[in-house]
Amino acid sequence: MKKIISGLVLGCLAIMPPLAAMAADHKLIISSWASPQHGINAKMWPRFIEMIEEATDGRVTAELKLDLGPPPAQTDLIQDGIADVAIIAHSYQPGRFPSTKLAELPGYTASTEALSAAYWRAYDKYMKKANEHRGLKLLALHTNGAAQLHSNKKVTQLKQVEGMKLRSTGDAMARMLNELGASGIQVPAPKVYETLSSNAADGVLMPLEARVGFRLTEIAQNAYTMPGGFGRFSFAFVMNEDVFNALPIDIRQKLDEKVFGEPLSRELGRIWDEIDEVGIIGTLETEGNTINAANKSDQAEFVRKTAKVTQDIINEAKAKGINTEAVVEILKNAANEK
Repeated sequence: MKKIISGLVLGCLAIMPPLAAMAADHKLIISSWASPQHGINAKMWPRFIEMIEEATDGRVTAELKLDLGPPPAQTDLIQDGIADVAIIAHSYQPGRFPSTKLAELPGYTASTEALSAAYWRAYDKYMKKANEHRGLKLLALHTNGAAQLHSNKKVTQLKQVEGMKLRSTGDAMARMLNELGASGIQVPAPKVYETLSSNAADGVLMPLEARVGFRLTEIAQNAYTMPGGFGRFSFAFVMNEDVFNALPIDIRQKLDEKVFGEPLSRELGRIWDEIDEVGIIGTLETEGNTINAANKSDQAEFVRKTAKVTQDIINEAKAKGINTEAVVEILKNAANEK
């Protein structure tokens, strides 16, 4: 009997990997500021972890931690080593990432998946030379879905936007609002519900996913949509450079080849598209909520009114030595790229 038991034990040991091999060699700490149920935390970070584990055969994994710092602090938080990886919203740090305004212009009508992949290609070919992410390991660039107008007041015509006080992010969108006769206020996404419920703003400019992700169906029952939106928000996944460089060279190569760059940018864009659809469904299923599309006349008027701001932003980014026309052309034609 002892011989039989010994044989069974040895057989099990032969087919089971050692415990050390089953556990990851490296665990990254992720900082995130969105609510737990938001798609960033519910879908994007789990997919990121899945991708790095697959690429490294389980040698690298990550753990998500919430509320290590507010959204504008994420870049410094990573550089200071408080966490290893984070999502940053470029417009939350005015002046630090000026060329990323090119991705926030209105009129990009491709899916967010296609646009985010194109964003990375435009960065790699033209924008990298600006070196705006110095001190960080850039993992992905992406936009969220087109920003639409959400308000308790029902808006069905562009002229109704005049006089409204709207939450926006960043200089590009604030300047667009001025051209429309509205005013913009800067409020981080996690504070949007509080801002609207206290009547500190008449509405917000956010993608349709926010109707569920930030509970806008409760406090901003109406959405007014423009093709390509009133602009986009530019995001990046970033990593502490020292942490990345401390990884074994074969792991770094696998992550750079299989995950970081265009593959991760495309995947994050795909998830933004997915959660935008969740926001649309949630709106249509919630009593009293409506989605009102801009008519052709208002679409043309929006393009006319915002054309100068768009061109000004394109011209300003040239100061960084970037071929801005080429960048915008890539983004405009994202739907035609594979």
